[in-house]
Amino acid sequence: MASVKEGLLYSESHEWVKVEGNIAVVGVSDFAQAEMGDITYVDLPSEGDVLSKDEDFGALESVKASSDLYAPVSGTVVEVNSALEETPEKINEDPYGAWIVKIEMKDPSELDDLMAPDVYSAKNSK
Repeated sequence: MASVKEGLLYSESHEWVKVEGNIAVVGVSDFAQAEMGDITYVDLPSEGDVLSKDEDFGALESVKASSDLYAPVSGTVVEVNSALEETPEKINEDPYGAWIVKIEMKDPSELDDLMAPDVYSAKNSK
């Protein structure tokens, strides 16, 4: 079974969020990377991009599938993990360490729409 890390919030589309002040650090869950298989490419947004909640901002590609990434909160991209362009497999190796993007949140109350670890785990263990 895929691991779910405590202390994070999770979206329906399998992104995780670590809140650091007004910054949402975003990655993909262990469940998502396991479902996709070996990730071969990450399409990243650009720093300064303005995202709306639930808008796609990039994509992951694997030998099995392609999957869009969706913004769990609205805001401005302040940093991207450009190392993933060269080593996308880091998402498979450490999904909770290989963050994808950092978003300066426009409306932190949007975090209320995300799931706690136990809820996300229960929803994805069926």
